[in-house]
Amino acid sequence: MSSVEHGKDLRFLIVDPLAGVLSFARQLLESYGFASASIRCAADPESALALAREFAPDILITDWFADSAMTGIQLHQRVCEQQPGCRLALLSFKVGPEQQAAAEQAGSRFLLRKPFTPQELQDTLRNALAKLAIERPELHQRFQAVAQKKAPAAPPRPIELPQLVSLRPGDKVVYGGKTETVQHVVISHGELVVQLKGSGVMVPASKLKRA
Repeated sequence: MSSVEHGKDLRFLIVDPLAGVLSFARQLLESYGFASASIRCAADPESALALAREFAPDILITDWFADSAMTGIQLHQRVCEQQPGCRLALLSFKVGPEQQAAAEQAGSRFLLRKPFTPQELQDTLRNALAKLAIERPELHQRFQAVAQKKAPAAPPRPIELPQLVSLRPGDKVVYGGKTETVQHVVISHGELVVQLKGSGVMVPASKLKRA
């Protein structure tokens, strides 16, 4: 059974290479009353898929990842193999007829063009949650209550999109004087952290250097 059926928070998995997007999306969801433990973030599809296996998200909000081996839509398809009811929402730098048709076919709740302002993300996410609350009567009253609370003020400027170290699974890095291979990349409490191949330890990206 999903978390919705148990009356608990929906579980959100946010996947984007940009720290600013992950941080603001998390803040927005928390402002609507969703517990921080029900929101997970990852910086790439491969890490997100590994995370989804134990987290079982109800909603996947992901970048399109057009140039990755696994696109956002393909990631959703893989997640749905284990979590059939998982819903999809997409972010993309390119939004044309082809992308819109693919997003619609995949059942995406929205397709938001990048770069977007915090206000645009706030409005889009709020509308998607409001529609979900209508579809799920058990969520409607709860959402109405939290929606009346003041959401965090959206800065007038576009979200600061990258000052994020760009690391992907398979990249070679130096840690502790040794060359290691990146296995997973995730965002934990607003910080980019990396799991190295053959190690269960999560290492802050700030402590790594490219090999």
